[in-house]
Amino acid sequence: MAKIIHKTTERMTRLCRKIVPVDVRWSILEKVSFIGRFFHFIWDRILVCSVCKPARYRRLALQDSPLMPATATIELDGVVRDVSAVTDSDLVSLKISLLGDCDIGKTSFVIKYIGDEQEKRSLQMKGLNLMDKTFFVEGARISFSIWDVAGDKGSSDQIPMACKDAVAILFMFDLTSRSTLNNVVGWFSEARKWNQTALPILIGTKFDDFVRLPPDVQWTIVTQARAYARAMKATLFFSSARHNINVNKIFKFIMAKLFNLPWKLERNLTLGEPIIDFSS
Repeated sequence: MAKIIHKTTERMTRLCRKIVPVDVRWSILEKVSFIGRFFHFIWDRILVCSVCKPARYRRLALQDSPLMPATATIELDGVVRDVSAVTDSDLVSLKISLLGDCDIGKTSFVIKYIGDEQEKRSLQMKGLNLMDKTFFVEGARISFSIWDVAGDKGSSDQIPMACKDAVAILFMFDLTSRSTLNNVVGWFSEARKWNQTALPILIGTKFDDFVRLPPDVQWTIVTQARAYARAMKATLFFSSARHNINVNKIFKFIMAKLFNLPWKLERNLTLGEPIIDFSS
């Protein structure tokens, strides 16, 4: 029996290598614990979709439902199941790093995503704040381990540890402060010394304050941010933690990019609206 299971796992691994596109960064996924079991779940969901199983099976697709917290329940073939009952062997942990200057809203951004109660259980170190968000998607339990690096000069020593093995790095700036946007260049350069494969995302915070600026100033910042994003080969988002603008969408985007999930991001280049820009 053990030999049969082992051979089955090997076949699944070879199959997944063919299925998953190159841009999923297979080298990163191989480092995730119990990845064979995870992709078994993913492939099972794909098969269910391909044979058009009736609607009583509630598929957790990104485009029609939010990422579900690990403490929630789901209905599967009429049976309500507690997601928290899933064992740690089904947990896939993904590391995400946040870089940017002080007082630009990085921590507020993360707290809006993970919730106040989770923030109280976060681990704070000198120059570094570690927070977790666990949710259930596509048949597996996913945990985002979020490393928020303080923006002061004394925290620069934390950058190597924060960036190592991260699957995505969020480079953040204050939309009302062009100096913080200019400093993104330095943050990006330093991060790439320690991690050249992580998905780069450029995020402008405090969009609710940004829209009060004169239109010509807004246009200048939008133009510069888009130019930086292209140079970094990063996707650009304007966000607001206070009004929860694009916060959840950014993390959905990360999941969709890493695992090629069926969720389409729409570009928005309208001045006065939260910008979303990416390379075609």
